[in-house]
Amino acid sequence: MESVKVAIIPGNGAGDVFHANWYGWAHKRINELSHVSCDLRNMPDPITARESKWIPFMHDEMDCDENTIIIGHSSGAEAGMRYAESYKIKGLILVSACVTDLGDENERASGYYSRPWEWEKIKAHTEFVVQFGSTDDPFIPWAEQRQVFEGVDSELMQYDDRGHFMNGQFPELINVLKKKLNISG
Repeated sequence: MESVKVAIIPGNGAGDVFHANWYGWAHKRINELSHVSCDLRNMPDPITARESKWIPFMHDEMDCDENTIIIGHSSGAEAGMRYAESYKIKGLILVSACVTDLGDENERASGYYSRPWEWEKIKAHTEFVVQFGSTDDPFIPWAEQRQVFEGVDSELMQYDDRGHFMNGQFPELINVLKKKLNISG
């Protein structure tokens, strides 16, 4: 089996990403898988998550390429989608993704929402897109999450009780990753 890279792109404002939400937990679990390496980093400009800083960092520092699965949470999901508009990647796993700044000034300043989404390019540059969303997300309305699903024709993992997916563990994510990589166990 060819080795695969996974890059976890966190949401904005998370502080040390290894101790925020499920990121560190998932990083450890993914690195335990055969033929898989996982990269998780504190991102530049962590509060505003500017596209102008995150996309070059993902490309130049994290070496995301056609053999990389990007797992993006919240602002990291938008970064993953914008990345896939320009670069070929193996796959995209989106968690709590949205399509507009939701009227939030900080989100608007990130730059992700300043132009239409290029859904066809995202689909053409990925082998698969899986999306995790919850109808009770306190930050992102379900209608926003549905627009991502409809735009990229993702495989939707819908929940009604996961909020913004800020738990310390996320076993469903690992299960989906193993399924996509045909890893048993």
